Amino acid sequence: MARTPPPFAPFEWMIAWRYLRARRAEGGVSVMTWISLIGITLAVFALIATLAVRSGFRTEFVDTILGANAHATVYYSAEVDDQGRTLRGIDDFGTLTESLAQVPGVTRAAPLIRGQVMGTANGRNAGVETYGIRAEDLAGLPRIVDPEAASGDLARFGEGIAIGSGVARELGVSVGDQLRLISPDGVKTAFGTSPRVKAYEVVYIFTAGRYDIDRTRVYMPFSEAQLYFNREGTADEIEVMVEDPDRVDQMALALMQAGGDRALVWTWRDASGGFLRALEIEDHVMFVILSILVLIAAMNIVSGLIMLVKNKGRDIGILRTMGLTEGSVLRVFFICGSFTGLIGTAMGVILGCLFAIYIDPIFSFVNYVAGGGIWDPSIRGIYALPAQLQAGDVLSAVALSLGLSFIVTIFPARRAARMNPVEALRYE
Repeated sequence: MARTPPPFAPFEWMIAWRYLRARRAEGGVSVMTWISLIGITLAVFALIATLAVRSGFRTEFVDTILGANAHATVYYSAEVDDQGRTLRGIDDFGTLTESLAQVPGVTRAAPLIRGQVMGTANGRNAGVETYGIRAEDLAGLPRIVDPEAASGDLARFGEGIAIGSGVARELGVSVGDQLRLISPDGVKTAFGTSPRVKAYEVVYIFTAGRYDIDRTRVYMPFSEAQLYFNREGTADEIEVMVEDPDRVDQMALALMQAGGDRALVWTWRDASGGFLRALEIEDHVMFVILSILVLIAAMNIVSGLIMLVKNKGRDIGILRTMGLTEGSVLRVFFICGSFTGLIGTAMGVILGCLFAIYIDPIFSFVNYVAGGGIWDPSIRGIYALPAQLQAGDVLSAVALSLGLSFIVTIFPARRAARMNPVEALRYE
């Protein structure tokens, strides 16, 4: 009794390999194979490149937010005193800061004063957002202490102010220059409130890596900010840093309880959650669109296999009469189609990974060819196109491509397996 060969036996691979190398004279199947291969490669490349850029955008966006801003801000709700004045400041900011610092998961709490003023120097004016902060607390902001670029000495922060590189560029100032800050909420006189104007030495210039921060941010010593903004003995808010910023929403209740009855909490997700949700929705839509692109590329495999089955009808009939089973025929053509998808997927992964790794020189070349100016940081918020390879994104692209390639291959392979050998050889 003849022994049945195991599935995917060597002779099945040999037959499939001979069919994949079919010449143009045999029906141009090799041309269709190359078209399918290129289509799968480009589709997988586009999918991985898009996912890498998406991951890079989110990582860079979140990193710049968390590197130069508080993870959560605790402030007091408005309160009206006996004289009818609305009070918003925090008088007991020292006690409140200590109470917040003791909340489990909090790494640092610091009082803060914020105000919007006009900066002027060298005949130029620009609106800036001023942060009054203690020197030791400023040293806890990663994007300020270890920025992309910096000049000056942060140790001299108590002697002057620290400004973003965008502010310095807009006003034409450098380290050692004087920058005048003009606040409309100045000295109260019998004739009304007069603007407050004061000049400060620029002791440190930083590039945090986010355009809107570098373009507007000015840091001032906390005690000086109290005097300048008429906040003697008070703070506007308490900024809080936590161990796990992604879980900051789960800590909001504990922070409010530590802050007291008037305490309110505003997290970084509250400030940027809309943008992050938009990114997430865009991610899902782009993945679906690019998945359709992979499906279209995989359909080329079907076209090639249908042509192959049609051109090899005589061969199939002969093989069947020689004893080849339907399962063997199905596996032969399944190998033909899946091999194309496998090679195309591998090439697409290589190209996509190389694109993500070398995105900076690639982007520089594209910018050079386009004549420059194709990336506006004032619109996009960051200075360059980011990309970050993540194993999950690459595996998703590989699983999608191989899954579709294997599935679409089954249908023409089944057609070949069910071909009647008598009909295939009738006119031969």
